[in-house]
Amino acid sequence: MIAASKDAETGAAPAPQPSGDSVDALHALILHQLEEDQAQDTISIPLAGKSSIADHMVIASGRSTRHVSAIADKLAQRIKQEAGRTVRVEGLPNADWVLIDAGDVIVHLFRPEVRSFYNLERMWSFGDAPPAAAAN
Repeated sequence: MIAASKDAETGAAPAPQPSGDSVDALHALILHQLEEDQAQDTISIPLAGKSSIADHMVIASGRSTRHVSAIADKLAQRIKQEAGRTVRVEGLPNADWVLIDAGDVIVHLFRPEVRSFYNLERMWSFGDAPPAAAAN
């Protein structure tokens, strides 16, 4: 049993294909962690049937670059720990806009001003979600 878990940890065994349940569990884990880390204005856009890049896109804001960076670091660690997935993180050095690619769920973390400028909610919602409120 120890050898099997060690093989999975080192990547020796191929990872099983994600099921709908594992995608939902990953999505729930991400939303919970963002709430725990006090991410602001978190929204989730379902992409299943709209795009082949992922099943869900989650967009959230941090209060500052330090907050965005801390949220991204902790989320990436938690996904690896809980879901056993290696994630790709882009944009961490500047932390204005950090992209976390967890495969079936893509997470965008922004500073509020940057989020307002790019307005990804409007681009990806295809009419399903109202436009994002402007930052005051």
